[in-house]
Amino acid sequence: MLKVNSYSAKGTKLSSVTLPKTLEEKENLALLAQAIRVYEDRQHPGLAKAKTRAEVLRTKKKLYKQKGTGGARHGSRGAPIFVGGGVAHGPRGIKRVLELPLALKRKALAVAVSLKVKEGQVVSVDALASLKKTKEANKLIEKVFAETKTKRATLVLSEANLGVKKIFRNFGKVRILPYKDINAYDVFFGGVILFDKEIFVTKKVKKETKK
Repeated sequence: MLKVNSYSAKGTKLSSVTLPKTLEEKENLALLAQAIRVYEDRQHPGLAKAKTRAEVLRTKKKLYKQKGTGGARHGSRGAPIFVGGGVAHGPRGIKRVLELPLALKRKALAVAVSLKVKEGQVVSVDALASLKKTKEANKLIEKVFAETKTKRATLVLSEANLGVKKIFRNFGKVRILPYKDINAYDVFFGGVILFDKEIFVTKKVKKETKK
């Protein structure tokens, strides 16, 4: 079981919280590296394209006759050797799209969370909806930074508490994400991870309702 420290919205330390089993996974650095590689690759469209000698807007006429000039042989000024000519072997604007199956994405996320928990870089925050002022939010963040000895944080919010982001959005050191959008990359490079406790409470309520 993954147990993490818990704080109230005002920075008071509470009893520890157990994370869901879906966020617990054995160490798998190869899968984690693969997930990060796919994420980073998909952040770049990779649509850069260079024109070939056939595509540049220059005359296709031969520069001068083939023989008898004493100079090198040339075709048109659209050749790559000339300024303003085409580019040989340049990018073509065709990108191979890397993908990762959903099951592996979820597993990689659990691996990242498990590693962060081992490092003491995951905490839970209770009653975030009670926050009304930026000063209170800053006090919470500073308390967590002092406890975990970090300078960056990722606040992961439940759907019910997404409105709280307006209190944290002016903090350059805090990134805010809804729980449904987090991935292994966000967790691994996100500094200390602050999970809204409401995320796990909502899940328990849904399971009980289904029964």
